[in-house]
Amino acid sequence: MSFEIPEPYVWDESFRVMYDNIDAEHKAIFECIFNCAKDPSSAPLVTKLYDVTADHFKDEEGMMEKAKFSDLANHKVIHNDFLAKIKSLKAPLDDASVAWAKQWLVGHIKGIDFKYKGKL
Repeated sequence: MSFEIPEPYVWDESFRVMYDNIDAEHKAIFECIFNCAKDPSSAPLVTKLYDVTADHFKDEEGMMEKAKFSDLANHKVIHNDFLAKIKSLKAPLDDASVAWAKQWLVGHIKGIDFKYKGKL
């Protein structure tokens, strides 16, 4: 499933999952990816993307666990796969890596995370 990539690459209300803490974390990941796109040669920005994303996944999975969300195990696999890919990226990032990260986040929020709206 493909979703439109916002330009400029920033979070907007169409990505709202209705949990303020998760929405704020999603905004931060958007910002990290945006910054990596602006300065693809910055290794610290790639590291920050990984760290911010890992922290978000931990929080989101904790909410899912607490709510006994039925798709938690699958969600963790998806998260771990994304983190492994981000960890493998090295600066300078190529255009394809940046485009992949942008598409992944948009698709993940709208195609996967929206499934937990109202359930956590």
